[in-house]
Amino acid sequence: MDTPAHTATHDIVIVGGGLVGASLGCALAPLIERYALKVAIIEAAPLPAPSPQAEWQPSFDARASAIAAGSAERFRRLGVWQAMRREASPIKRIHISERGRFGATRLSADEVNVEALGHVIPNAWMGQVLHQRLAALDLEWHCPAKVERIAPQPGGHRLELSDGSTLSAALTVLADGGRSGLKEQLGIDSHQAAYAQTALIANVGVSEPHRGVAYERFTAEGPMALLPLPGNAMELVWTHPAGEEKARMAMGDGDFLTALQQAFGDRAGRFTRVGKRYAYPLSLVTAQEAVRPGLAVLGNAAHALHPVAGQGFNLALRGVTDLVETLEDSLAAGGAMGDMATLGAFDQRRARDRRGVVRFSDGLIRLFGTTLPLLPQARAAGLVGLNLAGPLRRDVIRRAMGLER
Repeated sequence: MDTPAHTATHDIVIVGGGLVGASLGCALAPLIERYALKVAIIEAAPLPAPSPQAEWQPSFDARASAIAAGSAERFRRLGVWQAMRREASPIKRIHISERGRFGATRLSADEVNVEALGHVIPNAWMGQVLHQRLAALDLEWHCPAKVERIAPQPGGHRLELSDGSTLSAALTVLADGGRSGLKEQLGIDSHQAAYAQTALIANVGVSEPHRGVAYERFTAEGPMALLPLPGNAMELVWTHPAGEEKARMAMGDGDFLTALQQAFGDRAGRFTRVGKRYAYPLSLVTAQEAVRPGLAVLGNAAHALHPVAGQGFNLALRGVTDLVETLEDSLAAGGAMGDMATLGAFDQRRARDRRGVVRFSDGLIRLFGTTLPLLPQARAAGLVGLNLAGPLRRDVIRRAMGLER
């Protein structure tokens, strides 16, 4: 049957122009040029007006992400790291401890002879750098636009958009964060395990220079993380039992800072300022299918993890890299863009890393959330022991750097 005249034919359609979708668009640049691929990106939210990088001013309230050293290397290959690192705060050390227990683990970049274990970068800055790179590529944008209907068809999928467009894609990549309902529309189930926790996220000022130290702190209420930002500022991720965050969201700044000081202690100095607070319910979500003929699922649409371990975006970026490398191998061998042999090879390539990171992140949260007799003492002994065990320490450092595959 002939394709209707109003239907555009694309090699790849990326649903979602956020950090994962934009990274994928940038990573496809060599293939777009070499094979004249027709690629479209669909983004539901209006993009901010482009502005010169020299004029960019970070907000104290800007959300940020921890970018592992392995992810920085991937951004370097995309040609965007030089610009991105302008607003990046290096993580020189990671300090892991449990409130009220003796013992802590300290991981250092010096141990593995690297400049930094990772970096913390404002999401808005990452997005601006990626979108400026995308603007130089031969890409088609539909923004703001939503996919209202998606359906499989011979050779790919048909997508009907809210802007009136109808696209036909050999390969559709869902990188929409899993919020659009497209997985459900396609009958892709997800396994969801609620943590019965809510993450309270805000930027805080500290009285002492953080010197590039990131903190992971486990408390009776739930885990906390502090990530270094420019100046005397850090991003706070503070988990609470579901519902209990509401009282802290409603506190005045002074009372909130006092409660934070009591919960975290004084390792980072005195908390002096807090910005706008955000609350996000937490659960472990994994899509039951990451690929189908003509379809791949990336980022939070494929796996949403607890934020304290800082693994989610780094895992997604490795997925972006592996997908592009698999597509490149297939195109070089004359394979079809969205055939199951290609996508099955991609899924097999990702499976071990995905399982390992999910087990690591979920196991860490559940281990420190358990109050069985003697387990707190065992955890404390484990933190002390990790400081002494060279090979195990190096393995943990490699995972923190995003180098464990």
